[in-house]
Amino acid sequence: MDIRARLGKNVRRLREAKGWSQEAYADEAGIHRTYVSDIERGARNPTIVVVEKLAAPFGVATGALLD
Repeated sequence: MDIRARLGKNVRRLREAKGWSQEAYADEAGIHRTYVSDIERGARNPTIVVVEKLAAPFGVATGALLD
């Protein structure tokens, strides 16, 4: 599986487990909602800084989103 698709799948899984909408999660992560949508669809190639922002609201290590 492409790493972008794997990242998107993990973000969506964790976001849904928290019961957050994309908008609520984006607010928690400090990024735009449409960027979250693009990441979940594997349409973006985020920097490691963005991956760190994505992991923080879930309380997981950055690398956990890439596994």
